Order: sequence, then structure tokens, then C-alpha cells
Amino acid sequence: MLKTLNSLLKRHPERVNANVEIYTWQTCPFCIRAKLLLWWKGVHFTEYKIDGDDTARTKMAERANGKRSVPQIFINQQHIGGCDDLYQLDQNGQLDALLAAA
Repeated sequence: MLKTLNSLLKRHPERVNANVEIYTWQTCPFCIRAKLLLWWKGVHFTEYKIDGDDTARTKMAERANGKRSVPQIFINQQHIGGCDDLYQLDQNGQLDALLAAA
């Protein structure tokens, strides 16, 4: 039943092989929106909540080519960008391919 429902909703969690990491702040609306899209697609991701942690934010910025805004999203160690970038990849039909890559 769940498999049929996922198919109807165009969700294919069985196809998600990627290692997804996201740096967030707990109350950030863009972080929440990005996590919702990942959840909708059935992605199990690693979340780094960096609220008020300057050391963690510096580490994130080093990985994200100097970007200090949240969220910052990585798929298979590749920097994707923020929430808008994630949704743009989905709109362009590129996100599912990235998520399927091991």
C-alpha cells in the first residue's frame, strides 16, 4: 500500500542512495522548507544544527565556499547551496538524479 501511495505521489525513497548533509538553524524558515522537500522525497539526511555555534558555522562556511547563510546543503560531498538552490534543482528535474547517485 505504501509503495503504491509513494508512486502516486511521485516519491521514490528506494531510489535515494546519496549522502545528504544540511546545516540549519532550528527556527530558520528556509531550513524548514529545505528539510520538508528532502523529507517529501524520502531522503534520510544528516542535520547539523548550528544555532549560535560560531565554530560550527565557520566549519560550514569553509565547506560552502565562504557562504555563512543557512541552510547549506551537500549531496555526496558536493555543495548544492541553500534552500532556493535545492528547489531550483528539483524544478529543473536534476535533484532526483543527484539523490539516486551513490
